[in-house]
Amino acid sequence: MMEQELRMLMLGALDGDEKSYRCFLQQVSSLLRAYLRRRLARAPDEVEDLLQETLMAIHVQRHTYRRNDPVTPWLYAIARYKMIDCLRRRSRHEALNDPFDDEAEWLAFFDEEASESKRDLGKMLDTLPAHQRLPIQHTKLEGMSVIEAAALTGMSVAAIKVNVHRGMKALAKMWKEEP
Repeated sequence: MMEQELRMLMLGALDGDEKSYRCFLQQVSSLLRAYLRRRLARAPDEVEDLLQETLMAIHVQRHTYRRNDPVTPWLYAIARYKMIDCLRRRSRHEALNDPFDDEAEWLAFFDEEASESKRDLGKMLDTLPAHQRLPIQHTKLEGMSVIEAAALTGMSVAAIKVNVHRGMKALAKMWKEEP
């Protein structure tokens, strides 16, 4: 009974009947949602997105439906191909994004790296004269504005800008010379 009703709605849709097409898509949505839920029991969060992809494929490929054939095998074939595509994408994604077994170990590694970087930057900054080091510390590391740094150091706004620029060039040169 369902097959015959869906087939008649599909034929009406192919002939341009919008009401038939709307009704067809509503019934097909329920049918395919159940189909996808059964097959994607381990990935229930994928069902609705996959249903939408399948409905779009049905819409785009509706011209391939042969009028004398049953409609449900055609629908299930499209849904099956979309499901296979989804599972392939998912497996590729999971292969590229291996989960960390021990997040604490990785976080500790990155904290240690950050500490070493801060220590190295501190050593490099200490080699700069105060008129370059202080503007960099205040504006780049502490986040002060140029005006705030000028008020704090007693330098002019222009001097802060020039000394930040010169100090950054000096740091870049030191960094390039590091082994």
